[in-house]
Amino acid sequence: MQELGRGALTKMAARLDDTVQYAFRLDDAELPVNPLIGKSVRLEYLGAIHCTHCGRKTRKSFSQGYCYPCFTKLPECDSCIVSPEKCHHELGTCRDPQWGADFCMTDHIVYLANSSGLKVGITRATQLPTRWLDQGASQGLPILRVATRQQSGLVEDLLRSQVPDRTNWRAMLKGEAEPADLKETRDRILDVCAEGLLALQQRFGLQAIQTLDADVVQIRYPVEVYPTKVASHDLEKTPVVEGTLIGIKGQYLMFDTGVINIRKYTAYQVAVSAA
Repeated sequence: MQELGRGALTKMAARLDDTVQYAFRLDDAELPVNPLIGKSVRLEYLGAIHCTHCGRKTRKSFSQGYCYPCFTKLPECDSCIVSPEKCHHELGTCRDPQWGADFCMTDHIVYLANSSGLKVGITRATQLPTRWLDQGASQGLPILRVATRQQSGLVEDLLRSQVPDRTNWRAMLKGEAEPADLKETRDRILDVCAEGLLALQQRFGLQAIQTLDADVVQIRYPVEVYPTKVASHDLEKTPVVEGTLIGIKGQYLMFDTGVINIRKYTAYQVAVSAA
């Protein structure tokens, strides 16, 4: 085995191309992962986790890469990040009002995606198609542009009465989802939810929620073969993960020995080797 790099792990960089192109992020360096497919790859946890915000050494990672003090103080770790409809910025209780203004008071996209099946989701306008790549979606379609994160959460809350908002990661890693007609689904759910959307527009203004006429984005992942059974590696229990890399999808490395969610181990110090 030859060591290719070491450092603090963060989620893999992903770039849309004919096939999605991935790279490890180790500290400030990037290591292309696609060329490692078909090779024996070793991922070793070196026993240290340093908070991705303050650098403090921590025994446990909270909210994907933070120490506990940062987890309890930073706005990006607040509960409204997971449940944006609970945004409390307007109440003056945001953990960091300027961060909230920059991150949350900006255009968001409500989208449909096909990963383990159809789902609805939201993301900042600047985060497409990255959000789809991180979720392992094979198709994506922006359907609404919304003025703030809170408003996008309220819209998502309405639409998920018709379409789920979750990805079944095990099903996503077992193969490609059956192709879906995202535009037909968009038209159907917007029609069913028209009254609720109008109520939100009356509350926030007609310009706050705008329908988009976009094209469906098709996405292909670098996978040689999909596993028939999905077994998950855990660096905490087994510090060395090794096997032939057979594919990459979402933020998962797929080995012939099992799969591992790289994003889960943000801030972990690791070494990457290959033969």
